[in-house]
Amino acid sequence: MSILRIPILYVGAKGEKRLNTLFDSGADLSCIHPDYVKELETPVHLGRIRHLNTASAARLIEVKEAVRLDFVIDDILLSDEFLIIPGLSEEVIIGVATLQKWRMKLDFEHDRVVVNPRLGRLQLV
Repeated sequence: MSILRIPILYVGAKGEKRLNTLFDSGADLSCIHPDYVKELETPVHLGRIRHLNTASAARLIEVKEAVRLDFVIDDILLSDEFLIIPGLSEEVIIGVATLQKWRMKLDFEHDRVVVNPRLGRLQLV
């Protein structure tokens, strides 16, 4: 498991905010602390409640809502779904599903996230 923490700009229908983001190759999904959602976007209730394991194997978290947000890395606009996690220890966590979706590379030597600029341009084929 490898992690990298950097500030990232998040954009929703209600506004935008720079949040400290943990890029975590040990987390399956991306998530956000509920305190920051109200400033960015309206949450969507999940059809079924999710019960997720935490790093502490004995603890399950109940997740009822998610939000879709845009975020900007090196002037490249990306987007994904973030589960809203009560009591999350970080402002935002980017998990493996988002890292793989956008083919992000974590550059630990330079404390940065690398995204191919071509991936930021959406194409219809």
